[in-house]
Amino acid sequence: YASLYFCCAIEDHDNELLTLETVHRLVELLDKYFGNVCELDIIFNFEKAYFILDEFLMGGEIQETSKEQVVRAIEDADLLQ
Repeated sequence: YASLYFCCAIEDHDNELLTLETVHRLVELLDKYFGNVCELDIIFNFEKAYFILDEFLMGGEIQETSKEQVVRAIEDADLLQ
């Protein structure tokens, strides 16, 4: 993931493969928005990175599975700013 490291805290009964897929989907979304995301993108645009995470996850559960819907919501929010 281009020098990015992720740490996930999950419970014993949670599915590890689903957690890996969730992290992978988050990286894909960040890549789509930032274009080959790196740690500097997250450091200098942490508000946008958190917004992308909030559009994708809510309360630790996947809120939206469609990458296109998440990207559309992010683009709509960018238009309002």
